[in-house]
Order: sequence, then C-alpha cells, then structure tokens
Amino acid sequence: MASPQGVTGSTMPRRQLGRHLRDLRNRARMTTRTAAAQLEWSEAKIWRIETGQTSLRSLDVEAMCKVYGAPADLVEPLAALARETKARGWWTGYGDVIAEGFEVYIGLEEAATGLSLYEDGLIPVLLQTEDYATALLEQTVPGLTEAELERRLRVLRARQALLTRAESPLRVHVVLAEAVLTRRIGDHKVVAAQRARLRELAESDTVRIQVVPADTGYHAGLESGRFVILDFGVDDSVDRPEPPVVYVETFAGSAYLDKPNDHDRFRDAFADIVAAASGEV
Repeated sequence: MASPQGVTGSTMPRRQLGRHLRDLRNRARMTTRTAAAQLEWSEAKIWRIETGQTSLRSLDVEAMCKVYGAPADLVEPLAALARETKARGWWTGYGDVIAEGFEVYIGLEEAATGLSLYEDGLIPVLLQTEDYATALLEQTVPGLTEAELERRLRVLRARQALLTRAESPLRVHVVLAEAVLTRRIGDHKVVAAQRARLRELAESDTVRIQVVPADTGYHAGLESGRFVILDFGVDDSVDRPEPPVVYVETFAGSAYLDKPNDHDRFRDAFADIVAAASGEV
C-alpha cells in the first residue's frame, strides 16, 4: 500500500502555525499567561497550539493575530494554514496499530525531504523486509492475529513508499552499529534476506547505509543512543526553510527536539558517528 502522494496530514501545518504564533507572541513581548488572559483561554491551550499539538480554526488565528498585533498581510496566510491543520493523513486510519503519539512522527517523516539516522538496536523500519518485521512483531506483540499483522505491515509499506515516491523521494543516510546486523531476528533465511535488502537499498541514489564496527572505540553514538534528524523543505507560508526536528526514542518515551542548539548537538554527533563508520554496508 503506497501512501497518497502529496497527502501529509495536519502534522506540519500545525507545527508551522504554532511556531509562527509563538514568534508573534514573543515579538509582542507577551507571556503565555498574558496571552491566555487576553484571549480568555487557558495557558495549556496556548502551549498546545504553539507546540503543534492541536488543530485550530481560522477565526481563532485571527483573534490571536489581533491580540499580538500581527502585520495585516500575515493574517490571511496564517488563517489559511489553520485550515490545513484539519487535514487527515493516511495514518489516521491505523490508530489501532500505531503506538500512541507516534502518529506525530509519521506525519513528520511523511513531510521530510531527508533523514539522518543512527540505530544501535534494530534494523530501521524504512529498511526492513516484511519477514524481518513479522519476526520482530511476533516477539514484541505476542498473540497478534493475522489481520492485525497485515494492518501493521500496511503501515510499514506506506512508510517505505517514501523511498520510492514519484516526486522527491525521501533521502536517507543511515548509520548502523554492527550489532544491528549480527543480532538474530527470525531464522537464518530472514537474516540473510534482510542483509540482501540492505545491500539492494544501498545501491539506490537516495539511500546511504554505513556501519560502525563493533571494535571501534569511542564515538558519540555510545552516549546519544538511537536518534533521527528530520530535514524539511521551505515553509511556503513565509517562504523560509522549515527547521529540522530531532526525534529521540527510548524505552521510557520519545521526544521531539526543535531548538537550534539541539540540531547542532545532534548533527555534530551524527558527523562523529559517520567518521567512525568503516564504509558502506
């Protein structure tokens, strides 16, 4: 199942709108408390809007622009962006098999132009064979029915379609710890097919896969753990680059880091990990 071309849901519009509204509030030298009081909203609502966690009506955007003293020529573009926050991505129909909160990541991945990814545990989903994914699911989700498995594999196919989409296929640079390749998920046939799949993907123009040997000394990945840097194109609403997002996932939860110092720290870490890699897969 391929994801519909050009249908990226509301994730990016929400994040873009939230960032613009936060910038306007800061320029007006207003705290979230002051803004909430003037709009007769809760501070929590302001926070959810500014962090892109909720859709917004165009009338609400116009009210916020008025309170913040936004330039008149900015109001309509932001109101139009608000209307886009109502859009639904293909993944909204798979809430039963997508972990709570992970739909945010899928929306960002769908909108991204490039990913820089370090993985020290498992083959990343974008690179998995269906047999590898099935073997992994059988261990992590015991009692999975055939119907549930098929729905999860549909999500996998839709995400992997980003690598071959007709317009601007997703560019991916993956660095794997060698242990990822030697870890046995499934039988020897599954492992061999997965290695072959990685070699096949690495021959494409848009996917680069490197490996950090197990006997390598210190590198930044030993401290950072797995992470993904998502890069985007231009924010058409204001004609400026859309800032990247760093996604960090641990057993205890996940985080989306979007401050410039976060970007710099993880880009430096990724460069250090790449330098430690021995070459292509």
